[in-house]
Amino acid sequence: MREFSLPALYEVPADGNLTDLIRRNAAQYPDLAVIARKDPRDAARWEDLTATAFLAEVNAVAKGLMAAGVEPGDRVALMSRTRYEWTLLDFAIWAAGGVTVPVYETSSPEQIAWILGDSGAVGVVVESPGHARTVGGVRDRLPELREVWTIDEGGVAELTAAGADVPDEAVDQRSRTACADDPATIVYTSGTMGRPKGCVLTHRSFLAECGNIVERLKPLFRPGEGSVLLFLPAAHVFGRMVQLAAVMAPIRLGLVPDIKTLTDELASFKPTIVLGVPRVFEKVYNSARAKAEGDGKGKIFDKAAAAAIAYSEGLSTPGGPSLGVRLKHKVFDRLVYSKLRSVLGGRATHAISGGAALGSRLGHFYRGIGFTVLEGYGLTESCAATAFNPWDRQKIGTVGQPLPGSVVRIAEDGEVLLHGEHLFAGYWNNDAATTEAMADGWFHTGDLGTLDADGYLSITGRKKEILVTAGGKNVAPAVIEDRIRAHALVAECMVVGDGRPYISALITLDEEFLPRWAEEHGKGGLNRTDLLADPELLAAVQEAVDDGNAAVSRAESVRRFRLLPTQFTEDSGHVTPSLKLKRNVVAKDFAHEIEALYG
Repeated sequence: MREFSLPALYEVPADGNLTDLIRRNAAQYPDLAVIARKDPRDAARWEDLTATAFLAEVNAVAKGLMAAGVEPGDRVALMSRTRYEWTLLDFAIWAAGGVTVPVYETSSPEQIAWILGDSGAVGVVVESPGHARTVGGVRDRLPELREVWTIDEGGVAELTAAGADVPDEAVDQRSRTACADDPATIVYTSGTMGRPKGCVLTHRSFLAECGNIVERLKPLFRPGEGSVLLFLPAAHVFGRMVQLAAVMAPIRLGLVPDIKTLTDELASFKPTIVLGVPRVFEKVYNSARAKAEGDGKGKIFDKAAAAAIAYSEGLSTPGGPSLGVRLKHKVFDRLVYSKLRSVLGGRATHAISGGAALGSRLGHFYRGIGFTVLEGYGLTESCAATAFNPWDRQKIGTVGQPLPGSVVRIAEDGEVLLHGEHLFAGYWNNDAATTEAMADGWFHTGDLGTLDADGYLSITGRKKEILVTAGGKNVAPAVIEDRIRAHALVAECMVVGDGRPYISALITLDEEFLPRWAEEHGKGGLNRTDLLADPELLAAVQEAVDDGNAAVSRAESVRRFRLLPTQFTEDSGHVTPSLKLKRNVVAKDFAHEIEALYG
C-alpha cells in the first residue's frame, strides 16, 4: 500500500487556541484534580490542583508577563527541567498572548544564544541561578532580550506580584486573541545534522494532534480516573504533546525532572498511563532480570519472560494462546508479572512509546505481562505522533496507523511523506528549508517506511543514514542496531560501513548492568580495560550481535565490533537531549576505532 488515511475524530475551532482547554476545564470540571505538584514540605507527597485553581495560577502569572510588556506574538523562552512550573508557565505565556520557545536545560551557551537570538525572545524563564548565569554570559549577543526570571529564586512569585494590578478582564481578553493558525511555540530541532531549526507549531497543530489522540485512545483518557506521569523533557515535543493531551482529556498530570528515581515516582503517583522511550522500558526489563539473577531466580525470570512472549504472540493468532501457554501465564502472573506491574506503579495497563523502535521482543514481553506498550512515530515537525497503535488493535513491530485526520504516503523511493493539520507551519526564519521539506505540499520526513494492507506503518531506516557498502549493498542501520541494543549489556550501538567491504559496529556497555555482570561472572576485581578485553564478556556481546544479525541478510550483518570505554551521552556531545545519536559526531570522534575495524 502506498497511501493511507483515517477520518478526523476532532474538529479544530477556527478561533480556538490552547488556553481554551484550561478555561473549559474550570467551567466543566471545576473541582477535578487536573494537575499535581510535589509538596514542598515532603518530596514524596503530591499536592493536587483543581481545574479552577490551576486556571487561577495561570492567569496570575500571565498578568505578570503582561505587566512586563509581553505583547501578542512575542516569544518567551522557557529553560527548565520537567516540573509543575513548566506547565504553569507554558499556559501563562499563551494566556499573555505569547509564543513559548523551549530550551533544554542542558543546552550549551552557544545553543542558548542561537535559540534566543534566532527566535527573538523578549524574555526567558530559567530554572536555576546557574542557568541565569549562562544566559547572562551571552546576553550581549541578545539585543531583544529584556527580562530573565529564575524559578528557583522566586520567579513565579515575582511575576504574580508584578501582575497584581492587571484586571482579570484584561488577561481573559488577551488569552482569547490567538486563533488556531497563530504560532503557539517554536521548538528547535535537536540538531543531529547541524544548527537547530525552529519548527513553528500552531495552536491548530496541537489541538488537532491532541484532540485526535484523546479520541482515538479514549479508554485511556478517562476524566476523573486516568492519570499520567511526565518524566521526559517537557522541552521535547513528545513530552509537550503528552502534557497537552492530559489537559485536553482532562486527566491528572504529574511532572518529575528525570528518571533517576523513576520507580519511586511511579510508586507514589500510580499513573494509569506511562509514557517513555524504548530505553526506559529496556532499563525496567534489564533491572528486573538482574535483580532476579542476584536473588538466584534468573532461570525462573527467563521462563516467565518466555511465557509472556509466547502468550502475547498467541494473542495475534486466530486461535489465541494454547492451553499450555495460558496455564504457564496464569502461574507466572502471580509469581512474576504482578511484581513487574507494581514496579510500574501498579495501576497502569498501557504505555505510549516513541523516539525509537521498541522491538518485537520487548513489545510482546510487556503485552504478555499485562502492560501493553503502544508504539508510535513522529517528529518535531509533525507535533509529535503522526502514527500510533490503537489501544484495541495493536500490531507489535509497527508504529501504528496515521493520526486520524492525516495521511501517510510512501514515496517511490520509500520515503515517508505526511499531510495533515497537525504539521508545523514552517521553519522560523528559514523559508528555503521550509520549501525543501514541504515539497509538493507533503512533509518529507527523511525516514524510510512501508504500509501494510491495514495502513499500519513500519519504519525501516533513514534516507540519510543508509550505508552503502563497497559491494553496493544498501544497509539501513536501525533494524540491526535496535536488536543489538536490546541486550542487557548494551547501552548503545552504532553501525558503520559506508564504502567499506563489510558492516561493523561501535558498542558501548550499560553502566548499570556491566558491574552486575562482572560480579556474577567472578570478574569484579578486573579494571575496566581488562574487563572490556575479557573473552567471556566479548562472547556475551557477540551473542547480542548474533541476535541482531539474525534479523538481516548476510550482507547487512555486523562482521566485527569494537567496545568503547566511554558512553554516548548528551554531555559528551554524542546524543541529542532526546537521546538520538549524532552519527556524524560519533564517526568523527571515534574515527581511529572505526579504522581499526577495517585494519
